[in-house]
Amino acid sequence: MAIEQFVSKTLELLQEEREAEIEETRIWQENISLKDLQNKGVCLLKLQIGSQSTGLYGRTVVILEPRKYLGFSSLPSNSFGPGDIVGLYDTGGCTAASQIGTGIVTRVSQASISVAFDDSKDGLSFDTDALHNLLKLANDVTYKRMKNALNALNGYSNGPAANLINVLFGDTKPSSQSQPIKFFNSNLDDSQRDAVSFTLSQRELAVIHGPPGTGKTTTVVEIILQAVKQGQKVLCCAPSNVAVDNLVERLARCKAKVLRLGHPARLLESIQKHSLDAILAQSENANIIADIRKDMDKAIKGIKKMREKGDRVNFKRELGELRKELKTRESTAIAQILKSADVVLSTNTGASGDGPLKFLPAGHFDWVVIDECAQALESSCWIALLRARKCILAGDYKQLPPTIKSQGAASKGLSLSLMERLIQMYGDSVVRMLTVQYRMHSAIMEWASKEMYQGRLTAHSSVERHLDLPEVACVEETSTPLLLIDTAGCGLSEMEVTDEQSKGNQGEVDIVELHIKALTEAGVKAKDIAVIAPYNLQVDLLRQKLSARHPELEIKSVDGFQGREKEAVVLSLVRSNRKGEVGFLAEDRRINVAVTRARRHIAVVCDTQTVQNHAFLKSLINHMTEFGEVRTAFEYIRDIVPQNYTRDHKDTKTSTSASSSTSTKQKVKDQPPSRAKQQQKKSTGSSSNGNSAGTEKNTKSCITALTEEEQKKNRYAEIRAQVESVLKASNQSELQFPSSFNSHDRLLVHQIAEELGLVHESKGEGKDRCITVARPLVPTPAEEPRQEEDEEAQEEETVPNPQIEPLCQPPLDLKSLHLERMKREQQKREENAQQKKQQNNIPPAQAQSLKKPKSAKALTISLPGKNDDFDTLINAVIKADSVCSFVKCKASVLTLGQLCLFCNRQYCLSHHIPEVHGCGDKAKSHARMRISKEGVLYAGSGKRDKTMDPSKKAYLQRKLDSKLKDMSSQRKPKKDKENES
Repeated sequence: MAIEQFVSKTLELLQEEREAEIEETRIWQENISLKDLQNKGVCLLKLQIGSQSTGLYGRTVVILEPRKYLGFSSLPSNSFGPGDIVGLYDTGGCTAASQIGTGIVTRVSQASISVAFDDSKDGLSFDTDALHNLLKLANDVTYKRMKNALNALNGYSNGPAANLINVLFGDTKPSSQSQPIKFFNSNLDDSQRDAVSFTLSQRELAVIHGPPGTGKTTTVVEIILQAVKQGQKVLCCAPSNVAVDNLVERLARCKAKVLRLGHPARLLESIQKHSLDAILAQSENANIIADIRKDMDKAIKGIKKMREKGDRVNFKRELGELRKELKTRESTAIAQILKSADVVLSTNTGASGDGPLKFLPAGHFDWVVIDECAQALESSCWIALLRARKCILAGDYKQLPPTIKSQGAASKGLSLSLMERLIQMYGDSVVRMLTVQYRMHSAIMEWASKEMYQGRLTAHSSVERHLDLPEVACVEETSTPLLLIDTAGCGLSEMEVTDEQSKGNQGEVDIVELHIKALTEAGVKAKDIAVIAPYNLQVDLLRQKLSARHPELEIKSVDGFQGREKEAVVLSLVRSNRKGEVGFLAEDRRINVAVTRARRHIAVVCDTQTVQNHAFLKSLINHMTEFGEVRTAFEYIRDIVPQNYTRDHKDTKTSTSASSSTSTKQKVKDQPPSRAKQQQKKSTGSSSNGNSAGTEKNTKSCITALTEEEQKKNRYAEIRAQVESVLKASNQSELQFPSSFNSHDRLLVHQIAEELGLVHESKGEGKDRCITVARPLVPTPAEEPRQEEDEEAQEEETVPNPQIEPLCQPPLDLKSLHLERMKREQQKREENAQQKKQQNNIPPAQAQSLKKPKSAKALTISLPGKNDDFDTLINAVIKADSVCSFVKCKASVLTLGQLCLFCNRQYCLSHHIPEVHGCGDKAKSHARMRISKEGVLYAGSGKRDKTMDPSKKAYLQRKLDSKLKDMSSQRKPKKDKENES
């Protein structure tokens, strides 16, 4: 690729990206409300000042918190991070008129955000009683520096990087020379030693590919120390401040002379002593510079006092000389500090020529090291690359790519990192991959290794089987590295909101809460657990549910966890819909990052029927099904009430209205084929570790498909026979299955019990978990055939009516009503089957009229015989339509009745409320959609609360009182003057 062509194309794409960012900002300002901006994560509203202090070398640091006096304990999910430029505004909005100042974010936690402000000439004043808005601002400095670097590349000649440029664009081949090495770190593994040796032998280019947990930073630190030992000067860069600070910490421990460039507000507190500001403040020239500044202040005051022109000219001349001396002294001091450092570290853009590095000569640095190169735009890398003759690129291009606003620019090549381009150009000849990982259990690692890293990763012996933690009990949740909680068929659908980029799933939130509870009760500390969700709305829902109970629990999006690790990770994939849409879950690298954050345990909560529509996600589900523990959400359904439970997930035409309520049970029957793999694995007694998993895999390859199918059928038939024994045995009311049943067997029991209309319940915790199957409260038609008139009488005797129950009995909750409805639906299905047999003898016209009953009562009428006329059938249907559709209710709805909007049936005034007759879940879902469209979440009606915020009202009252006081004080002197005259 010609340099001119690359530069011109990249400049066009950068301009397109810049315009997309400007357009997005304009749309935000013009069309999007502040509430929506907060939902997008770029704005924080109504923050109060918790504290403010002077620090960071004269800068003011302000800590902003949510309104704790109103019960807000944590910030909404957001994209703020250290180093971001932000604007602070009053509650009048986020306009230029209401801006108080701009600052840089220094720290972000779930409870507060810290911002550093540079004091202006007049100083900054903050009203601690007022509320403030915080908005992330676009920064055009980065674009200007990248543009300047590309233009410099286009005209580069006879500099230290001339040979490097030719290699990076394929004009010349990389060269090497071998040399002996004595390692500083004796604990390096073979792949790390090979990477270090290869890097030192290369003259122009070396690429270190470090998958998760393989010790990439350790390897980079060893390379830098080896370079310093050889007398080389190293410029070390990374796209983020966090990555740079991580390297500073590691190098400082090794006693290397490091210097960190950048605004102190962007640095971690632990490494601020290595910053240029800190070292400059402690240098020999610091006192001289301070004295010069004092003299300048005196000269400025003298100019204001002098009235004669000649004296002012003398002071101005003196002030100019002082400024010149100050500039010279500062330049000399900074240059001395830079030259004395062995390793200078900064972000990619911080290495630009308009920063401190302008005080160094062009060929000062010998090496440039760019860490996390795969996350950086190639144009930002060129800012540093033009300063040295050799470069080392480290990173993992299988994880998250650079963040790009313009999808068009990304598709045209802007998202292609320098690391990926060089690997495509030279292949393995310039790359060394680290293959031993020190983070994950082998069962977690094997999926990522197979799908992303050609199966080359191996787990170190120290982590290969690690599950135990000190003071953690060995329960079912902590004894398995892989846990899949499948919500398919359980009605836990995603929330339907207007913003396509924001999705939530309340059912998964409840399941995550139960799993976190199980982990913490087993002894796992909350600070060792991470909860990851791909959507900001889901992150907010999880924080609302969990943050108060577990303050140390980290709940973030996938992007916020790159480069991090936790002992246990719970991943909520959110998406559950009829169309099988997975959104940006289809980004493979995003899922790779989420899963590989876990050390000992990963739990994935998802709807397998939805996410398996994507091949990469399907591979994850299959791996967890084959080598891990699988649970169905039915095992948790007893402990949660599904908040957005909907049954009609399949748009199929049925002959009865009762069939629509069976779709939830039908989904259980339609479990993914991967269940069969788990059934076979569990039946052979294999464990979840890597060796036994591999043995099982080899065994499976020897079994024919016919044998597998027979095993499935045999196991299903065996369990069904045991369950049916409850129906057949008159002296047996329930059957308890042993706790030795695996998760797949328990799933089959739940499924069969649902099909037969039996009551099924999971009892016990951990390894003592077992399932009990009992007879339903209502005798089913399969047990006792009876005439239609006797059915209703016996049903009234056996099923207690919640409205006429004795006062001593507790009221039924939603779960009990749900189970009772499921039993009645099973009974109706049996009745419908009998009716269909009789319909074979009915003329077509009559059969057609039976397919569209309007209410549930129409399903229970007696069918006419062969000799009955059509009018008799019509009268029977009309009679059934004239009474309430609620089971067992005989009230007439001809005069007083209510049509339900959700099931389109008539009910009396006692049963027309959706929660009473079974449409409560649909009503909740409808109300939730309405609230989400209005942008207000609160308890009560669906109307927007237009009352003024009490804190804002108090603030405005204080401002009014202050204004009135000022006006009254101004009027008094006027009266005195009038009296004197």
